[in-house]
Amino acid sequence: MKDIRTLSLDQLKEYFVSLGEKPFRAKQVYDWLWSKNLHSIDEMTNLSKSLRERISEEYTINPVSVDLLQKSSDGTIKNGVKLHDGLMVESVLIPTETRTTACVSSQVGCSLNCEFCATARLKRMRNLEVAEIVDQVALIDSQSRMYFDRPLSNIVFMGMGEPMMNYKNVVEAIKKITQPEGLGMSPRRITVSTSGIPKMIKMLADDELRVKLALSLHSAIESKRNEIMPFSDKFPLTDIMEALQYWYQKTGSVITFEYCVWKGINDGDEDIKALIKYCKQVPSKVNLIQYNPIGDGKYDQCNKQAEENYIRQLENAGITVMVRRSRGGDIDAACGQLANKTTD
Repeated sequence: MKDIRTLSLDQLKEYFVSLGEKPFRAKQVYDWLWSKNLHSIDEMTNLSKSLRERISEEYTINPVSVDLLQKSSDGTIKNGVKLHDGLMVESVLIPTETRTTACVSSQVGCSLNCEFCATARLKRMRNLEVAEIVDQVALIDSQSRMYFDRPLSNIVFMGMGEPMMNYKNVVEAIKKITQPEGLGMSPRRITVSTSGIPKMIKMLADDELRVKLALSLHSAIESKRNEIMPFSDKFPLTDIMEALQYWYQKTGSVITFEYCVWKGINDGDEDIKALIKYCKQVPSKVNLIQYNPIGDGKYDQCNKQAEENYIRQLENAGITVMVRRSRGGDIDAACGQLANKTTD
């Protein structure tokens, strides 16, 4: 049977009218599905039993479930999330003293081929549905309340998959997460991370969702970036920059460049100079991300001196830079490690 959550509010109204019911029934059901995140038609208690039975003859609800939960020594929680068709994705709850962040997935596997990322080694099986994305957020919100006694504060689309390759469903999920009739979270606390698809960046700007944007950059030298992220040869850095400038012009929102520094790959002065030049073209800041090994030996975290060199030169150039330390590495929950792998 079809998942009732695939119906829009207008479609729900049409459905209930076809049953001889009043249109307001649609709003009641919509509230159960998206605000209360209910996973059972039978528990919609403001509907008559006969109506619930009628709906259940035609529709179902296919919620995600936690197949495996792993806790890191630093408090990070990784969920092995099972979908209704048996496929798996991963989502992560990252706690700090002041907030909790949900790192959610948008695809089963990934469409891209970034050399340093474990997820890229998985075949892309399919895009996640809107409800499957929202379910991850609702699930982590409940874990945040249970384990840390506070609601979820931030969401990053930095899990498995490239969000821009599942654009329609990601955007609709964001609307469900942020609308008052949904989870009611602030869009300014949501960051969409992309590896850089210019036309989709522009589309996201035009859709005026008021979310933040992060670009997975890792090198501002074209040839080097193409080696690190082979798919990027289709999307030149000049085209990406044009899209980022369009983003800022439309939204006024500063771009975050996500940047891993690897030993012997992009840890030289020429790499820093190229990054500074790129950053100067649009209001931006840099997140230096501590790399998390995936077992191939090719990519190793740079030494402390190289990291400090990046920080010093970026700051001297007037560019805001932050270092994002690895979280959840002991359970393969850190950035670039999500690959449906379990640790004992």
